[in-house]
Amino acid sequence: MSSTPVTFTAPMPGLDNIHDFALRSIDSAPGLYALESASAPVRLFLADAAVFVPGYAPPLPGSALEDLEVGDGEAPQVLVVVNHSPAATTVNLMAPIVFNPAARRCAQLVLDGKEYPLRAELGAL
Repeated sequence: MSSTPVTFTAPMPGLDNIHDFALRSIDSAPGLYALESASAPVRLFLADAAVFVPGYAPPLPGSALEDLEVGDGEAPQVLVVVNHSPAATTVNLMAPIVFNPAARRCAQLVLDGKEYPLRAELGAL
C-alpha cells in the first residue's frame, strides 16, 4: 500500500478548508484509490478512469493542465469519484479529478453540459 501526498490547485467543492490530502492505492483493487485528509475525517474513493471507465475522455482545459504542471507529451491520470450505495455503485463523470503524478498535483474539474452524468452506474459502463 503506497500513499502519496497531493496538492489541489484549487479547493474541492465542499472541502474548501481541507488542504492536506494523500492518495493511497488499495492493494486488493488495482486502479482504486482512497483520497484521505490527515486533518479532517474525509475519505473519498477514486477509480482510475482508464481501468474502470474505458473510453471516458473528458475535455481537459489547457489552463488546468498548466496548473497541474503537465509537460508536453505527458498525459495526466483521470480519476472519478466512486459512490457506493446498497442499490448501486456509481461514478461521477461530471467532476473528474485530474492528477499529475510527477508533480503530485490534482484538480477537480466540473464539466459543463449534460454529456457526463453525476451518477453513472459503474456496472453499466
